[in-house]
Amino acid sequence: MNDLRHLSRREFLKRTGQTTGGLVLALSFGACSRTPEPAADTSSAAENFMPNVYVNIRNDGTVEIHCHRSEMGQGIRTGLPQVIADELDADWDRIEVIQAPGGEQYGDKNTDGSTSIRQQFDLLRNAGASARDMLLTAAAARWQVDKAELTTHDHAVHHDASGRSAGYGELVAEAATLELPEAVAFKSPSEYRYIGEPMDLLDAFDMTTGRAMYGTDTVLPGMLYASIERPPVLGGTIVSLDDTKARAVKGVVDVIRMPEATSPPVFNPLGGVAVLATNTWAAERGRRALEIEWDLGRNAEYDSTTYKTELIETSHRDGTPILNRGDVAKALDEAATVHEADYYAPHLVHASMEPPAATARLNADGTCDVWACTQNPQAVQQTVGGLLGLDTKQVNAYVTLLGGAFGRKSKADFPAEAAWLARESGKPVKVSWTREDDIRLGYLHSVSAQHLRGGLDEEGKVTGWLHRTVFPSISSTFDSEARSMPSGETGLGFVDNPYLIPNMRLETGEAKAHVRIGWLRSVCNIYHAFAVCGFADELAHVAGADPKAFLLDLLGPDRKVNPADDGAEYGNYGQSIEKWPIDTARIKAVIDKTAEMAGWGRSLPEGRGLGIAAHRSFLSSVAAAAEVSVGDDGKIKVEELWITIDAGQVVNPDRVRAQMEGAGIFGISLALHGEITAKGGRIEQGNYDTYPVARFEDAPTAIHVHIMEVDAPPGGVGEPGVPPIAPAITNAYYAATGKRIRELPLRKAGIV
Repeated sequence: MNDLRHLSRREFLKRTGQTTGGLVLALSFGACSRTPEPAADTSSAAENFMPNVYVNIRNDGTVEIHCHRSEMGQGIRTGLPQVIADELDADWDRIEVIQAPGGEQYGDKNTDGSTSIRQQFDLLRNAGASARDMLLTAAAARWQVDKAELTTHDHAVHHDASGRSAGYGELVAEAATLELPEAVAFKSPSEYRYIGEPMDLLDAFDMTTGRAMYGTDTVLPGMLYASIERPPVLGGTIVSLDDTKARAVKGVVDVIRMPEATSPPVFNPLGGVAVLATNTWAAERGRRALEIEWDLGRNAEYDSTTYKTELIETSHRDGTPILNRGDVAKALDEAATVHEADYYAPHLVHASMEPPAATARLNADGTCDVWACTQNPQAVQQTVGGLLGLDTKQVNAYVTLLGGAFGRKSKADFPAEAAWLARESGKPVKVSWTREDDIRLGYLHSVSAQHLRGGLDEEGKVTGWLHRTVFPSISSTFDSEARSMPSGETGLGFVDNPYLIPNMRLETGEAKAHVRIGWLRSVCNIYHAFAVCGFADELAHVAGADPKAFLLDLLGPDRKVNPADDGAEYGNYGQSIEKWPIDTARIKAVIDKTAEMAGWGRSLPEGRGLGIAAHRSFLSSVAAAAEVSVGDDGKIKVEELWITIDAGQVVNPDRVRAQMEGAGIFGISLALHGEITAKGGRIEQGNYDTYPVARFEDAPTAIHVHIMEVDAPPGGVGEPGVPPIAPAITNAYYAATGKRIRELPLRKAGIV
């Protein structure tokens, strides 16, 4: 009974699932003691043809594709290779995907903002097409024929006139000597073999059989396990520390003070005290034995209830105008009817299945190796380098699979903690955040209060629209004195309002942050869509109009919208507004399709309602309809969801469908349950019991997804499905009950 064994998660579940009781002692959860050493490059130039950093063709014909984005369940390690393999005319069964480490040679590696396809599509097409062009050139030189006579398919170059063919591996040596072409032609969409086709996840087998390696699975020889007691309030510092009892715990090796938190926090460690041990259990026990007196600092008085009142009051005062069309004050004064409402959404947290985890070691040559479930290995290099005084090139950031992320793991505080402790202890160190750490001390999604006023004429047409938004900005993470929000946040569902209303005024109010604010899946679009889509539904009922018809009327005639025309600063998610326009025709099309799928206008039994909402974000348009039922006990149940997405060119429709289904469940979680509160500066929630996520009983019987076929550049997919879910549900609840919900989550109203 004294044996210490390393069990995989799968083995543990299998064993415990076969017993009805008993005691499991001294388990260290690793990945069967796997050591994730980077593979050494032992190949010679003659054995490989690597025309760019994304493609390497070996002389055995294997095509290595280097994936420079992080896999967190969204299927990007399948989607990006699809694009390259299609332009290369490669055989899918001869593809090998290699996870690219951090490094500037790959450009931006941050898997965030739904950018992986929309920003990389042409770049990756070029990577595959360039390799194909060079193989054609090599074959033409070998056979002394005009390159125009050659074709590629089935992993080979063909000369139909002579019947000759050469596999890609056979052409490696000649192709490797060629110069990169200055320009290459892309395939036409009619020639695609993989792009636009459903493809199974390349990682699916490993994920479902326990072979996949996540951040928490990293095991290095001689590694120590760290558990860190961090300040319970942002900016807190240690007054006194007694670690005597912690050091007495069997297995504890050392207790190390972390560097003090910085202001602004950026992505740096939060400070505190780390307990290092030979196993996780000892580290956790040692941490609990620490005796620390804290100075909680300037955020100790943070109370989310009081803060909510402050935000709402601010939203009722004149703010800073950032978009002004017509004369709103006059329009509201002259309106036949004026309707107003306040919308509120609380702090949220990512709560991904795998909490943050990272392992680091310092090498004799002064470099640092870090393995982490990170969305942004370049941020790891920068943060670790800054903390340890290393050049970013001295930090090797290796990306594991991510067990969910939603934006939390693009911040590099947890890899920086591991690197600091590795240097201080002289040994490799793994830092694993607990669920409680993650919920209480992560980067929270911002709380928001919004005030809206709408004026309608005698015919029920909206003539004036005033909208104020107030929330602590993400910029506070990088500037502690930040009080206002930059255009990068107001451009997320606020100034990009597509409604054709002659008089519109959009204003912002100032707010001070008391916690670390970060981006969460769909960011500010969550609360902006909740207010905009909810208020549009309210105005429809005030006007006595059908909500879907009213929504289409608000969008006006087919046109391209540019917020800059009304004086707003707008970045369009970093992309050209001409190439990726705010196109009301496309927004109306997803509304029409969703309404058609949901059977809009059909009669429903008493206690049931149908609601609809539509929102454009991350360059894609999504509409959602929800059917809800309300029982005799007043409790709500989401019965069905219908979702339509226009994401332009789609690479893998299976993944898009899965993302919409996941967005539906994620949106239900936020709408029904999601809420983080603070008292005395401390976050009150700590696990799934106090921060619940959707469970089986919350899930609809079906989520119906339709993907529009549109000849347009690819838009985002991972995030755009979330924003319309909550307003579709609350609009449906109003249709069922006549009661309006303007505050999330719904359980605050006692209906969940």
